[in-house]
Amino acid sequence: MFVTLGRWCARRPKRVVAAWLLLLVALAAAVGVLGGATTETVSIPGSDSQAAHDAARAFADSASGRQPLVLHTPADGPPLTSDRARGAVQEAARALAARDHVVALTTPYEPAGRAALAPDGHTGYLAVELDLAGRDITADVVHDLMDAAEPARAAGIEVTPGGNLAEAADKKSTRSSEIIGLVAAFAVLCLGFRKAIAAAVPLATAVVGLGISLEVIGLTGHVMDMPSSGATIAAMIGLGVGIDYSLFCLTRFRELLATGKQTEDAAALTIGVSGKAVAFAGTAVIAALASLALGGLPLLRALALAPGVAVLVAMAATLTLLPALLSLLGRRLAPAPVAAPAPAPAPVSVSVSADRPRTSPPPRGWARIARHVADRPWRYLLAGLAFFALPALAAAQLSFGQLDGGDKSPGTAGRTAYDRLASAFGPGVNGPLQVTGTLPKPASGPADPAVTAVAEALKDTSGVAAVGPAQLSRDGRTVRWQVTPTTAPGDPRTAALVHRLRDSTLPPVTKGTGREVHVGGIPATQSDLGDRLAQRLPIVIGVVLAIAGLLLLLAFRSPLVAAKAAVLNLLSVAAAYGVLTALFQWGWGAALLGLGGPVPVPGYVPLLMFAVLFGLSMDYEVFLLSAVREAWLASGDNRTAVITGLARTGGIITSAALIMVCVFLGYLLWDDPVVKMFGIGLATAVALDATVVRGLLVPTTMVLLGKANWWLPSWLDRLLPQMHIEGGEEDAVRTSSVPEPVRNT
Repeated sequence: MFVTLGRWCARRPKRVVAAWLLLLVALAAAVGVLGGATTETVSIPGSDSQAAHDAARAFADSASGRQPLVLHTPADGPPLTSDRARGAVQEAARALAARDHVVALTTPYEPAGRAALAPDGHTGYLAVELDLAGRDITADVVHDLMDAAEPARAAGIEVTPGGNLAEAADKKSTRSSEIIGLVAAFAVLCLGFRKAIAAAVPLATAVVGLGISLEVIGLTGHVMDMPSSGATIAAMIGLGVGIDYSLFCLTRFRELLATGKQTEDAAALTIGVSGKAVAFAGTAVIAALASLALGGLPLLRALALAPGVAVLVAMAATLTLLPALLSLLGRRLAPAPVAAPAPAPAPVSVSVSADRPRTSPPPRGWARIARHVADRPWRYLLAGLAFFALPALAAAQLSFGQLDGGDKSPGTAGRTAYDRLASAFGPGVNGPLQVTGTLPKPASGPADPAVTAVAEALKDTSGVAAVGPAQLSRDGRTVRWQVTPTTAPGDPRTAALVHRLRDSTLPPVTKGTGREVHVGGIPATQSDLGDRLAQRLPIVIGVVLAIAGLLLLLAFRSPLVAAKAAVLNLLSVAAAYGVLTALFQWGWGAALLGLGGPVPVPGYVPLLMFAVLFGLSMDYEVFLLSAVREAWLASGDNRTAVITGLARTGGIITSAALIMVCVFLGYLLWDDPVVKMFGIGLATAVALDATVVRGLLVPTTMVLLGKANWWLPSWLDRLLPQMHIEGGEEDAVRTSSVPEPVRNT
């Protein structure tokens, strides 16, 4: 099937390229008309915070809710209550009210907004309500509002957008990070291929796939909640795997051209052999991401869907667009002839007369490394395991927390607005709780005993700074209070307050009354999210491990190989977690990352990273083990097969990993701490996976296990379908007949 697909695309290269470009342009036009939508809204079905949110629909709130434009004057300047400042703010308010999408606006000078002016008079905020949901607020909308606020700025008042307005204002294009990744990838590919045109092919394939992926994800945001970090993570992973997949296939294509294959045949066989491995590896990544659906959270589904789309498109581009490009460019991609070609680090000739194979001529490069490691398996196995000890100890200290505006990079609108409000009104003002109750019969008014009883209980609760006046719905059956904590939204004490309200404060005043009261708001939602993730984490990890093991078992028909791969992949994940703990939770080098200090690690970050890393590590596992198994089938000698497999794939896996690391680290330019966490964590894991794990631990364990690597019970052999990741579709790719694998009963 894969050979047929590759040949079909190679025979119609212009049509295939045109189809991909047409799809790219069509999706870009759709995004241009509809816009790309993202939102930071988190819904948790079945949680108390979700029940509070659902009950609050009884109120006629605007689509955006109340979004702050923070006003601030210096301590040595006139306060906002001065005549000049008041006049400028009111002039700005009139201009804002006349702008598109603004449906309501409250100033700190009117009774309804009196609480929006700090006691010192130097900080306050305008509460702006829009007819746009959070996902639809764009940077252009914010710029329009800021232009309308020019009279206040002209009077020396600092105006900073907060809330969803700040998120839109701070949102940056991923273009600079992608350019850095592409430039670094081009440099690595040029060094490897020694031809600029060959280096450009993987980049072209990846860029087209990335463009389509981001457009699809942007449009998906109109039908489901898609966080902005989802698109960024998708860009990060899609660009990395897109280049790597094309790199693996282009390397095979050049090898086939060097053997004298015609361009069309070489392109078809490339997809039939390496393309099949790409399809398997990509499917493994998508399957690992799909397991996050078991978390039962729309946020996890969105964060899994975004990179899943990117991997799927990258895989499709490699299997169809790439063979078309290979056919168009043909022998211009062939390796440049050299006067005295160096021995290729590929097959190792074996002398069967000796107990230990010897090579002639002496091995070089990865062949030499492979032989050296295989000769000292215990030494390198123990050294590799010891290497992971320190990051594993740090990973054991990882704890989940909640981010808030105070964790954003200094200088961003979100961080400035957060600091201004926290300094003037107290830290809790940035994350008030919304306590919403439903009554068995309509309340007579805010002074109804059913309403005041709850309000008094809330005020008497430790950790509550203030309780706003009760708001009643039109039918009087729903009531809402805004509760301001004494602590910041991401402070663990705020999460403790949420549990205290639910467990201790509210049950006594609602028991037996028929009233239902729920605690919502951003801190409550984040607390519920952390609790839900902690509950589902073991299930998701177990499923990812099972999927990875099953796929490797199907591919290589070896229970030990599958189990060993799963265990070794855990080491890379543990190392990534250890780095997250040190750099973010402990704050080591926070200033170098553009952070103000230690920041908590949200629970969904390690969970999503686990699935992504297991999927990505499967790529390298598949390419290495495919070469090892091919050599094993050809020789029947396990040690020789391990050396040959590592020699053939060591260089390309290292180059692919270097490219992916450069791509991931390019995203450290982002201000979002979550994006920085993914960039650092993924780069660390991929670097260690491609070097210590694939270069030391996999070959040493396989050498020590010997023929047990390929043991397969007869009953399991009968149950497993026949799958051939490398070869198996076309006899022409094999250079010799091979014996059947050895099986033990």
